[in-house]
Amino acid sequence: MPDGNPINPEDDRIEAAVRAVLGSMAGDLTAREAALLAELEALGRTIARAKAEIAALSVDDITGAHIPSATDELDAIVGHTAEATNEILDCCEVLERLQSEVPEAAAAALQGAVTRIYEACSFQDITGQRISKVVSALKAIESRVEAAVANAAGRPVASAPAAAPRTEGQELAQGPQLPGGGTSQAEIDRLLASFD
Repeated sequence: MPDGNPINPEDDRIEAAVRAVLGSMAGDLTAREAALLAELEALGRTIARAKAEIAALSVDDITGAHIPSATDELDAIVGHTAEATNEILDCCEVLERLQSEVPEAAAAALQGAVTRIYEACSFQDITGQRISKVVSALKAIESRVEAAVANAAGRPVASAPAAAPRTEGQELAQGPQLPGGGTSQAEIDRLLASFD
């Protein structure tokens, strides 16, 4: 699309208004003012072109297919992880029942291994929390993309649904943190020492 062609009737009106102002003030404008108005006209065309390009994007694929598909896949991961963890925990219970049937040294080694498995299974809860954060971020992105496209296309922007109120525990809980992002052991020790 050539630079000089209007994008839509609204852009025609903007360009016509700028030209009318330029025409009516031709004798009264300084060269600097005329250059400024010409720059405004060019800026209006650039904005109109950008709006048309945004409106032409295939965001329906993003908001209608890709993001929902990604959130569904992540939800499936959480479900399969929970199922696998439950299976592992069931196997640990079988091993614990067998401890009484093996020699004492073997029973102690078996108990140590089972305890380590129980501890390692905490990954399932942490993974679920992290995936929930990613799903929330994807939904926020989807909402913003929809709003940007609606705005660029001149459609009314639907307001985002109000988030459910969070409990005090939810406000305090930050979930698993990335390495280096959580509270350090030294900070926890200082906090606990302050209670003495």
